[in-house]
Amino acid sequence: MTEPNRAQAETREAHRVTLIGAVIDTLLGIAKVIVGYLVGSAALVADGIHSFSDLATDTFVLVAMHYGRQAPDRNHPYGHGRIETLATLLLGSVLIFVAGGIAWASLMRLMEGRDIMPPGMWAIGLAVIGIIGKEWIFRYTLHVAKRLDSRLLAANAWHSRSDALSTLVVLIGLVGAQFGAGWLDALAAVTVGVLIGKIGGSLIWEAIRELVDTALPENEQKQMRHLAKQVHGVRDVHQLRTRTLGSQVLLDLHIVVAPRVTVSEAHEIGNQVCRELSQAFPSLSDVTFHIDPQDDSDLDDPTQLPSQPLRSEVVAALDDAWHGIEAWQHRVALDLHYLDNQIDVSLYTPVLDNPKKLDDQASQLRKAGEALPWLGRLRVWQGPGKA
Repeated sequence: MTEPNRAQAETREAHRVTLIGAVIDTLLGIAKVIVGYLVGSAALVADGIHSFSDLATDTFVLVAMHYGRQAPDRNHPYGHGRIETLATLLLGSVLIFVAGGIAWASLMRLMEGRDIMPPGMWAIGLAVIGIIGKEWIFRYTLHVAKRLDSRLLAANAWHSRSDALSTLVVLIGLVGAQFGAGWLDALAAVTVGVLIGKIGGSLIWEAIRELVDTALPENEQKQMRHLAKQVHGVRDVHQLRTRTLGSQVLLDLHIVVAPRVTVSEAHEIGNQVCRELSQAFPSLSDVTFHIDPQDDSDLDDPTQLPSQPLRSEVVAALDDAWHGIEAWQHRVALDLHYLDNQIDVSLYTPVLDNPKKLDDQASQLRKAGEALPWLGRLRVWQGPGKA
């Protein structure tokens, strides 16, 4: 299955499980509020409002999954994953607001000591049905969330579990009220409010961590670093950085290779690192690698190193120093290696009949280049060199 088709299939499955949850939340919410109002149970009414908050969650998830999983475009080159993050942040804020209202009203009712009538078996039976229904949708949604690696869907699943737990608390309050301990109903309503607030706070915290580009757990970063170092040609890995974007993970790292390999070979080594990491970590959506010819991890900021002349300046300076030397005049190729704050030069000359002449030419080049402060190791080769 191609990547776009797989993304569409995942979005459809996420929509399906969310819609099923929304239907259950709607039916349970309406039933709890009506029965709670009729029997005078504040806890059951509060639990019904909690079910409606789950319905709001389901709506957020549907919208966020639709827009958050769209393909990258010109204005959003990294995709739209942060839409899921913003939806999670907004959802958490709404839940805390709802939780505060429920807890405050119920606490006032508890302090006033109002008499609470026995709720009856209908209310108790509805609470039992609510627990069973919410536990089922929790397990179903969490299963899909793990398979799709969706944090937002997982958060919605745990919100369903919180509704099941809060309904369990309500059930205890209803049973207590049925046997004369009416204060348990109001206390259960306060507990429900606290549970809702806790879930809202957790959602906000996770969303904030993502918005400030919090890295993956250290053990996952160690696994990534170890896997990258196993690729043939990789000498070391440093400056490995990760961040999340919705359900996706972005990674950039520096790869140390042998100092004199060709650009194309070094790039292919980096490509292989990307393949290995993407296969081991399916959530990786973007890997950016930087090739280093030597380990500069001990430097706070490698860009602050003294600048060295680039090829055009190097060739001009060498031409001034070596213009009268035959090996330079008849060169067929020139390689430059920027190492240890110097420039190593590999010069290729045509094949000479007399090997001693090559040694003489090399000596002349070294002597004439002594005045160049950036000139490091000099190598002179015979042969066709490189085009």
